[in-house]
Amino acid sequence: MSNEVLATIEATGGRRIMGTVMLGLTGCLLLYVAFAAPPSPAWLVFLLAVGAAALWLAVRMWQATMHRIELTAEELRCSNGQLIARVEDIKAIDRGFFAFKPSNGFLIRTGAQGSRIWMPGLWWRLGRRIGIGGVTPGSQGKAMSEILAAMMAQRGQG
Repeated sequence: MSNEVLATIEATGGRRIMGTVMLGLTGCLLLYVAFAAPPSPAWLVFLLAVGAAALWLAVRMWQATMHRIELTAEELRCSNGQLIARVEDIKAIDRGFFAFKPSNGFLIRTGAQGSRIWMPGLWWRLGRRIGIGGVTPGSQGKAMSEILAAMMAQRGQG
């Protein structure tokens, strides 16, 4: 059964709501400042752009965190069917304190180049680097990274 799900990571309701609300409030606050006390034209454009971007990001995070990340013996995938990485392509896992990784998550380095994708609050990919985590519980991220590390160690011995 290579399609059996070994571990999952998903945003809990509270984390999902808090992350989205915080981004939305930031966007609303920036837009309020821009309209209530208009600064110089350059700052006005900046406040409007960043405020609109924060509101857009809140909507994207809400949509992205509806999904979950699933690990099987062969692949790491999103519940919407999108392949994140094949397990055989994973070269390294970085869970260190100083790693450029999402909150409560880990970083994966693969051998295969991938397209740029960002699911705010859940995962992102930039070339050979994949960040897993965000508004997800740290316990789920730790469990998945340990299972992946064990799979890589077993593969290295075989």
